[in-house]
Amino acid sequence: MCGIFACHCHPDVPKFKPTALQMAKAARHRGPDWSGNYIANNTILVHERLSIVGVESGAQPLLNEDGSLSLAVNGEIYNHRVLRKQLKQPYIFKTHSDCEVIIPLYMEHGLDAPKLLDGMFSWVLYDKRAERTIAARDPRNTLKLRSLSNGKANGHGDHEQQPSEGLVGVDGEGKLSSVTWLPQLHSFSIGLPDAPDTKAALEVAKFLGTKHYDFTFTIEDGLSALSDVIYHLESYDVTTIRASTPMFLLSRKIKAMGVKMGLGGEGSDEIFGGYLYFHAAPDKKAFHEETVRRVKNLHLSDCLRANKSTAAWGVEARVPFLDKQFLEDAMSIDPSEKMITKDRIEKYILRKAFDTTDEPDTKPYLPDNILWRQKEQFSDGVGYGWIDALKDNAALHVTDEMMQHPKAEWGDDMPDSKEAYWYRSMFDEHFPPYCASTVMRWTPTWSKQNDPSGRAIATHVAKYGGSE
Repeated sequence: MCGIFACHCHPDVPKFKPTALQMAKAARHRGPDWSGNYIANNTILVHERLSIVGVESGAQPLLNEDGSLSLAVNGEIYNHRVLRKQLKQPYIFKTHSDCEVIIPLYMEHGLDAPKLLDGMFSWVLYDKRAERTIAARDPRNTLKLRSLSNGKANGHGDHEQQPSEGLVGVDGEGKLSSVTWLPQLHSFSIGLPDAPDTKAALEVAKFLGTKHYDFTFTIEDGLSALSDVIYHLESYDVTTIRASTPMFLLSRKIKAMGVKMGLGGEGSDEIFGGYLYFHAAPDKKAFHEETVRRVKNLHLSDCLRANKSTAAWGVEARVPFLDKQFLEDAMSIDPSEKMITKDRIEKYILRKAFDTTDEPDTKPYLPDNILWRQKEQFSDGVGYGWIDALKDNAALHVTDEMMQHPKAEWGDDMPDSKEAYWYRSMFDEHFPPYCASTVMRWTPTWSKQNDPSGRAIATHVAKYGGSE
């Protein structure tokens, strides 16, 4: 992950530059390796770089041959090699960065250039000749890009192609990793002692032969991190905060080991209807509409978590399940094939793709009990005591009277639990009231529960008492 700050049509850019650099510095945790800036006419681009590969090259903003185009990017362009070969006009590349191909693509295709990209990205390009600034992001909005009401824009930027020596890791939801100079796969998990996901991760690591790092955190560790997590997330959504806190702590630990990038499983539950509440989908039409809604809102929930809680420590999370072609193919599957039945567990199609029971000569990809394990939301999987502790501590900070008389400035967006009230109060300590308009609450559909935990769903093997 990197950080981008861009300002277009400023009346006095040289005078504004110190302010721009200071504002970009607020995102330096996303790109701690190097800072770069570009000024032309009334525009300034500032880039805070996280170097994953090609450590000695790819500093940004990137420029074309005559300096008329400047580009600041955050992300990874998966099909950059193919795009280079498809260019109609010869172009002299200055770096090995996968992102540099955006410049000649823009020269040939103009505003249609983003449509040709496959990857996770957000970028800002300044066209000096046309005197215009273009901002673009991937269709899944994996890496958020925001424009400010006064005309300033910020986003996040770059990355390259050839591997460097940095470790590349995995987190505790079964995410895989690769390491460029070590022959063994590295994997990581985090949880409270005896957490369900930790036990499963250890079994998978042993089965696959990965070099596994099993981290634990305490309730106090998590509680102490809450305010920082809310600051980085820019959200007070209960589900997102519950899950982001362990990931935030894991990211800090693996960054200290030298890990800069890991693969994440975000998107699979949204694409395949993996959450337990999908058991209650009334028909395939409703099932499909809900998956579409979840995918469209990923940038406000799971991708927000993966993006912000890792970037807080200068770690980049990549999401293979949101590959453009995979997403298109998976969302075109007849939803009746995805629906959960008495014979089909959540994400049955995805699990079946890794099932080798019909191929006796094929080595299993995963242990059977892991492959067919019930869906466990990350905030539950790190240890059931985590959510219980959050509720208990919220009750210490929020009284019944406070719940009955919430803040008037919250308008219609009233907390429905003491935990939600507590998070909203911490959010207000960091951000002005109007920022609340960017927050989306993650709530399960077809459920009477206001608690978004998977354990609030009756089909969970460790459900709360009386869950429906």
